[in-house]
Amino acid sequence: MSAEETSRFVRLRVELVLEVQDEDQVTKAALRRIAADPELPQAERTQAEGAVTEDTAEALAYLVDPFDLVGEVPGVELQQASWSSERIDYDPDSPDWDLDEDGEYGEDDEDDEGEGEGGSGGGIGIG
Repeated sequence: MSAEETSRFVRLRVELVLEVQDEDQVTKAALRRIAADPELPQAERTQAEGAVTEDTAEALAYLVDPFDLVGEVPGVELQQASWSSERIDYDPDSPDWDLDEDGEYGEDDEDDEGEGEGGSGGGIGIG
C-alpha cells in the first residue's frame, strides 16, 4: 500500500495504571486546576470541585490531559481525544494484567477488575 493510499490519521491507545500515594495532594492539585480555569462556568466549577473532592479518580481525570501527551510532538495535530479514570483492583503479579503480544490484557481484563466503581472522563473533538 502506497503512502497515498494510507490514512493520515492514527489512533494511539495508552492505558496507565497509577498508584496514588497521596490522595490529598492529587485532590489539591485538581482543585487548583479547576480554580485556574477562567472559562469554567460557576455551576460547572462547583460540580467539578465536589467531584474531585469526593473521588481521587475524578481528580486524576481533571489532571491528566491528552493535549499534554502530544502537544509538543512535531508534525502532528490532535484531532480528537477521550479519557476516563476509575478505581480498580490491581495485582501486578496476576496474569490477568500481563499484556499479550497485541497489547491487550489477559482474558479477565479490567472489565472484571472494578468497572462500575466510579469513574470520570472527558472527551473532545477538535476542528
